[in-house]
This record gives sequence, structure tokens and C-alpha cells, in this order.
Amino acid sequence: MALAAFSTRAFAATAISAGQVLRGRFVQERRLHGFDAPLRTEGHFVLAPGRGLIWRAETPFAVTTVITEAGLVQQIDGSEILRLPAARLPFLSRLYGMLNGALSGDWQALEPDFVIVRSGDAAHWRTELTPRRPDAIGMPLRAITVAGSQFVDQVLIEKPEGDSESLVFLDQILSTGPLRPEEAASLASAGP
Repeated sequence: MALAAFSTRAFAATAISAGQVLRGRFVQERRLHGFDAPLRTEGHFVLAPGRGLIWRAETPFAVTTVITEAGLVQQIDGSEILRLPAARLPFLSRLYGMLNGALSGDWQALEPDFVIVRSGDAAHWRTELTPRRPDAIGMPLRAITVAGSQFVDQVLIEKPEGDSESLVFLDQILSTGPLRPEEAASLASAGP
């Protein structure tokens, strides 16, 4: 099938929309210039499109990060250690929009800030995102490559000076039920 025939959501066989919840595990590796070994983090995530993202790092340190349109909150053992309201840092709203768009398969949400090149088919797709302007998204990025099948399976973020970040998503389950009470409370903690 020709690439032009695909819609912006066609590369995620299962587009995730409001009212659905995607849960799974992640393995994150950061490769930083000057360090021999990558910094590795593992944990679980919950994505509720339109509501927010819960990112629970479990190793090497237990830290929960909640990102919503209202901002970002980090907690250790249930105690808040950081709160960044989007009203004070408008970049956080854009970050939330980018994460929500990429993980939910809504590439159209990313088109204002990125040149998007898609390849493959619904079974094995790849999307390359290149910032339209270096300052457009508020963080230094050279490129983002997203690959998957039913859901996003892997993300590679390339930064200037050779730093990179790799995210692998595992054991992903999409449900249409409500958020668990603790998940709803976590999202509410970041604000309305």
C-alpha cells in the first residue's frame, strides 16, 4: 500500500482515544556524552489520553512522575518532591501534548512542530520526527524515531552532542474501563 494512503493514525493499529487507558512496562536507557555505560531505568506507565501520563520508575530509584496539561508533579514514596505548573512553564503543556500524541498514535497533534516521515505498514511501522525549528519545542532535539506495531514499541530520542535516550515499551494492555482509584488520584495531584 502506498504511504500516501495512510492516515496520520494508520501507523498505530490501535489508536488510543479519550476514555481508554494504556498500561505497560518501560525500559529507558540514557546515553550521555562522557559516560561509558547507559543510565538504565525500568518501571510502569499509565497513559490516559486527554487526562495524563503516569510514569513510575522502579529501578534504580522509585520515583513517580505525573504529567497532565496542568503541569508536572514528582513523588517519592507518596511525598511530593517537585511541582511545575504549566501556567508558569508553558513548555510543559507542549511536552504533555507531544508525549500524549506520540504514545497514543495521534501524529496529527505533532505536525505543527515536526516534519513527520512514516514508513512500513500497520504490522511494523516507523515514524521519524524532525523538529521544524530547533527552538520550536523548547528542548534540544535532533530527531525522534518511533517504531511499533499495535502500539508504540520503541522510541529513540537523539539530542545534539551525541546524547540519546531509548525507550522500550513492553506488556502493553489497552482497556476501556475507568482509571484505578490510585491512578485517578495521581492524575488529580497534578491539577485540574
